[in-house]
Amino acid sequence: MPVPWFLLSLALGRNPVVLSLERVVGPQDTARCSPGLSCHLWDGDVLCLPGSLVSAPGPVLVPTRLQTELVLRCHEETDCDLCVRVAVHLAVQASLQAHIVLSFQAYPTAHCVLLEVQVPAALVQPGQSVGSVVFDCFEAALGAEVQIWSYTQPRYQKELNLTQQLPALPWLNVSADGEDVRLVLDVSEEQRFGLSLYWNQVQGPIKPWWHSNLTGPQTITLNHTDLVPCLCIQVWPLEPDSVRTSICPFREDPRAHRNLWRAARLQLLPPLEWRLDAPCSLPAEATLCWQPLDGGPCLSLVPPLPRENVTVNKVLEFPLLKGHPNVCVQQVSTWEKLQLQECLWADSLGPRKDDMLLVETRGPQDNSSLCALEPSGCTPLLSRASTRAARLGEQLLQDVQSGQCLQLWDNDLGALWACPMDKYIHQRWALVWLACLLLAAVLFLLLLLKMSRVKAAARSRAALLLYSADDASFERLVGALASALCQLPLRVAVDLWSRRDLSAQGALAWFHAQRRQTLQEGGVVVLLFSPGAVALCREWLQDATSAPRAHDPHDAFAASLSCVLPDFLQGRAPGRYVGAYFDKLLPADAVPALFRSVPVFSLPSQLPDFLGTLQGSAAPRPRRLAERAEQVSRALQPALESCFRPPGAPGTGRGMGPEAGDRT
Repeated sequence: MPVPWFLLSLALGRNPVVLSLERVVGPQDTARCSPGLSCHLWDGDVLCLPGSLVSAPGPVLVPTRLQTELVLRCHEETDCDLCVRVAVHLAVQASLQAHIVLSFQAYPTAHCVLLEVQVPAALVQPGQSVGSVVFDCFEAALGAEVQIWSYTQPRYQKELNLTQQLPALPWLNVSADGEDVRLVLDVSEEQRFGLSLYWNQVQGPIKPWWHSNLTGPQTITLNHTDLVPCLCIQVWPLEPDSVRTSICPFREDPRAHRNLWRAARLQLLPPLEWRLDAPCSLPAEATLCWQPLDGGPCLSLVPPLPRENVTVNKVLEFPLLKGHPNVCVQQVSTWEKLQLQECLWADSLGPRKDDMLLVETRGPQDNSSLCALEPSGCTPLLSRASTRAARLGEQLLQDVQSGQCLQLWDNDLGALWACPMDKYIHQRWALVWLACLLLAAVLFLLLLLKMSRVKAAARSRAALLLYSADDASFERLVGALASALCQLPLRVAVDLWSRRDLSAQGALAWFHAQRRQTLQEGGVVVLLFSPGAVALCREWLQDATSAPRAHDPHDAFAASLSCVLPDFLQGRAPGRYVGAYFDKLLPADAVPALFRSVPVFSLPSQLPDFLGTLQGSAAPRPRRLAERAEQVSRALQPALESCFRPPGAPGTGRGMGPEAGDRT
């Protein structure tokens, strides 16, 4: 669209007099030559195909330098378009005629023109300039970036090229708003225009990102995360054949470069291909590396990928024979040394493996060597290093020779092999597991032994208490002793608590059953001597042949003598029986001598020894045993006092106190 002269003046300088542009009148393109040359501009555009370089058949006329100048192509006095004049300087290498192509590109347009130039023979001086040709002109938009090429047809040398940034319109402004970016379009309220944001990719076609038709003025805010180096802005009036103005203001913005790397995605494609997806071209190099299973840095591999800038959004091939999940690709930025890393085909090949990568190096005369790639370097297989590869060097060498390793790459200089380490790990772990099982078995046996001891210690010892029921107060004393012994702990059996069983079974049967159970469980029978018990024993010992007198059928002591005395007479009593008496009720020498083959204790003075003997191996330490003896002594004190009260005193009535009754 023709641009008014006052807008061009604002764009190109405050004062049109200071920056005065030459005006070209008329819509037609023209060409003119320097004195001595003749030139002709062919009608219409030509194809922009430089073609391949060819050898010159002799001296040729070639372009040597490009020079541009901004001019105005005016249709009316104040209705002009910005235009780029191109001057091509020529030299002879040495011919008299050449076809010069000028190629012009300014997004979104591109076209080429053909100039035919002739040089008189008198001006031919090989290697020296012979003049120039001027073309009027290529129209362009304010703020556009234009690229111009010049070459001959056929092409005898590399084409000349020139890039120029044209001044922008003052009503399009890009400014910062904190972290965000503002696009300010200061146009009249009636002006309708189009606005497009696009990615201007060098590699591949332009990719539109956002487009809208607006009515000015407008302020548009862009999030800072949307900025990338190739993000460009294009503005044009919504009129037929309007000229579009484009600017790319973020090419050197550090935020844009960081966002570009964040947006880049490295994709690995089966079978052996990969692609780097990014909105803009990336100044990056790609390398192959090996990622060990246990983490750590990715180890660089040979063969490296070509160390050149990667073409984005294009499928590329790996120089490998086979894929492996531990092989990764790294993208290294030449701008900030940032990295992207992706390991191969994680979906199709599964997770990384505990494989050892072997590098084979081949030399002259079929000489080759193998080393294992480890974090410390490439370790020779037959070395004395203290690494895993060195310890398994011979086995790994056999695996390569027997075909158990996967060949990833191969050429005349060497090869890469991935050797599984599972079997070596299984062998090592089998020994470890065997040792662990043996250790667990030993610990289990020790635990069982300890538990059996704890059970034995935790289970209270059985004690059968035999006494003669002299009177009610003595029975209460016996009940108090039995109750106190139960707190040690001991499992005490006494006829006071088994009256019902005595009535049902009889005293003799009840005693036999209790004695057998107590001795079978490793317990002890306690003979509690009193005046009545001593009398019964003497009666049995004085005349064993005469029939004993009748006794109370519930008197277990009298019934038990028929079994107890044979144990003592035949020497079976030690370890099974214990004797005791209350020192205030019976003198020490009153206990018959027959019964002194077992320990006989005076109570309560010898309570610690008495309790220790009853508990056997489960007896606590002396200090704890003394504390328990003190507790038993306090429990016996009320019952002992009641035994020595005068007849008829309170508390001496017939009965068994709180312990009376049937407790079985």
